[in-house]
Amino acid sequence: MNLTNIQNEIRRQKLDGWLFYDFHNRDKMAYHILGLNPNMFVTRRWYYFIPAKGIPTKLVSAVEATKIDALPGEKIVYRSWEQQHRHLREILQSSRHIAMQYSPKNNIPYVSVVDGGTVELIRSFGVEIVSSANLVQVFEAIIDQEGYQSHLRAGKKIQKIKDETFALIGERIKNRKTVTEYEVQQFIVRRFAEEDLTDDDEHPIVGVNEHPADPHFEPTAANAYAIKPGDTLLIDLWAREKTEMAIYYDITWCGYIGSDPPAKYVEIFKTVVQARNAARDFIRKKFAAKETCYGYEVDDVCRKVVADAGYDDYFVHRTGHSIGHVVHGNGVNIDNLETKDERELVPGICFSIEPGIYLPGEMAVRSEINVFITKNRQVVVAGNEQEKLILL
Repeated sequence: MNLTNIQNEIRRQKLDGWLFYDFHNRDKMAYHILGLNPNMFVTRRWYYFIPAKGIPTKLVSAVEATKIDALPGEKIVYRSWEQQHRHLREILQSSRHIAMQYSPKNNIPYVSVVDGGTVELIRSFGVEIVSSANLVQVFEAIIDQEGYQSHLRAGKKIQKIKDETFALIGERIKNRKTVTEYEVQQFIVRRFAEEDLTDDDEHPIVGVNEHPADPHFEPTAANAYAIKPGDTLLIDLWAREKTEMAIYYDITWCGYIGSDPPAKYVEIFKTVVQARNAARDFIRKKFAAKETCYGYEVDDVCRKVVADAGYDDYFVHRTGHSIGHVVHGNGVNIDNLETKDERELVPGICFSIEPGIYLPGEMAVRSEINVFITKNRQVVVAGNEQEKLILL
């Protein structure tokens, strides 16, 4: 933990402090940001208050009085709940606006892990709680140069594996050999291992026809279709290098088994590509003009393209997600559907743009790219962006 950096950011956001709270290891973000072991055995409530200026304060149970000793600051030990409440009031008596892992109306559920009762308790002291979402993004989602380079290296390998995967399917079809969705998925998983990549046991999506109309379809040996001429095809693959600071790379491409894809499939593919590009270009325009850009408004731009084409009801998920050491990171999401993500897009973050159209019982299209915002505010896409269907 870098206390100076945290306090600088608290002051930049015009807050009086940041109150961390945990019980039974519920807040993994707190452990990561503070540099604590997320797997430590914790059965009692602890609090850690970092003021905008001055010395932090630890409030811990007498049963587990040493759990957060690694953190700097003064320590107060409580035995009873009455003592806990009294000490909390004293710690916060000079504060009016503090951040906690909370989100108004649960708009950003990824950050909203503090329970309602604790929020009520802190508010009873006359303290206003604001969401720590923007603070969390700074310390959980900003990627350094080392992380970004790992993202690029993984991207080159994954783009190559993607090409190999489509080639494998094409070769099998050409030679009239059977290949199933599951076999293709397992080919990708093996290639990840050969390239020293990991997907953390969350394996790629390979689906034909109506299968990927379930956006998170999981092929298995039991449910997999054999891929055959006339099939529409979606492949979503993600992985990272096997290092502690590695950043994921996550893309989705679509194809057709044949040379003459159905008109509807072509139509929804073109719509999705236009929506993806509209979102990307909107972000670039905002950053070029040095204007603030929020996750929810990028989603609106992307979704409007799909809606104008008549497919709004079939775009069933957010436009994109934060990408970090886990494939769905703790930064801003491109979302004004599932949540209203009011966080700002800032230099150093990585995220996907991946609109989709899902026609139940028929077919689906999704096109996914990864975007990184550099320190000098350049909006960069790593790797190729699909503009045409792959015909096999």
